[in-house]
Amino acid sequence: MFTTTGSRGLYKAPLSKGLLLVLNGLTVMLTLLPQYQELFEYNLQDVIKQHQVWRLLLGRLVCLDVKDAFCSSLLIYNFRIFERRFGTRKFASFLLGTWLISALMDFLLAHAFQFLFEYEVEELPAGLLAPVFSLFVPFYLSIPRMPVTQVLGHIDITNKSLVYVVGLQLLTSSSFTWLLALSGLLSGGLYHSNFLSLQKLLFVPVWVSRIGRCCLEPLFSSSEPSNETPLGMGATLDIQRQQRMDLLDQQLLLAQYNEARRNTRQQQEQQVDWTRLFPSLRHRGQNRPPMQPHPQVALLVEMGFSRIDALEALRASNNDINMATNFLLQH
Repeated sequence: MFTTTGSRGLYKAPLSKGLLLVLNGLTVMLTLLPQYQELFEYNLQDVIKQHQVWRLLLGRLVCLDVKDAFCSSLLIYNFRIFERRFGTRKFASFLLGTWLISALMDFLLAHAFQFLFEYEVEELPAGLLAPVFSLFVPFYLSIPRMPVTQVLGHIDITNKSLVYVVGLQLLTSSSFTWLLALSGLLSGGLYHSNFLSLQKLLFVPVWVSRIGRCCLEPLFSSSEPSNETPLGMGATLDIQRQQRMDLLDQQLLLAQYNEARRNTRQQQEQQVDWTRLFPSLRHRGQNRPPMQPHPQVALLVEMGFSRIDALEALRASNNDINMATNFLLQH
């Protein structure tokens, strides 16, 4: 289910790859060297009373719990689709903005909890948890929901179910993770909605992006996966898995199309030419017959897709906006 939002590994997602490698590497190092874990504890009282502001940086980056690191890594890997679609700088700006807003939210929520229940919150779980939870906001609003199967004939299992299950597992990892989750969701909603022009105030500058592109991106960039190697003894396991996932994505889209065709019950039945309806978006002919514009094209263009890709996806999905969006995210 993780692959339904993009099954091409970490291609065009250097920031996500860097976060996975660096943060998980530090978690493993701190597990082997427990005497240094105290430096990375996220203690609110030390920040307030002893003015240890550096704990905001160290305590809100590296997970001290291996289970938290594993769950957050799965979520970061799934949310890499936003970096691939909108660009590394915009994705980094979202993480930076929500990281700063959630830092303030942590203290406000801790004081509110102390005021309501007369219980002082001293320490919160360490790690990049609040920005990870904030990514659920664009995930819920932007990624289309595709039914995959049903449980007991009534409960739908979609392409997003496993992501929510992992988020729930991370939410229940410790007693005060819910506070970080609420802080992340609030900060993600505020930044995504551009409340008080937060996107213009909290962003990664162009010069920082250029430095990262020159110095860090060559270290964490991934090569484009090959789709031309046939399945066989000479193909690697990664290529085989990639091709199987691409085939599964196409089968799911075809199943959605067949279901839509059956529900419409058109009067004239005609044979479906799949090669015509689902051409590759990467191999288009130069001479193409003109297509009539669709009202949904403007919406897809506003989401960041090109006009040509939008027209192709709408034609492939019979003008179904949800299927077209999912088709573009997969290809």
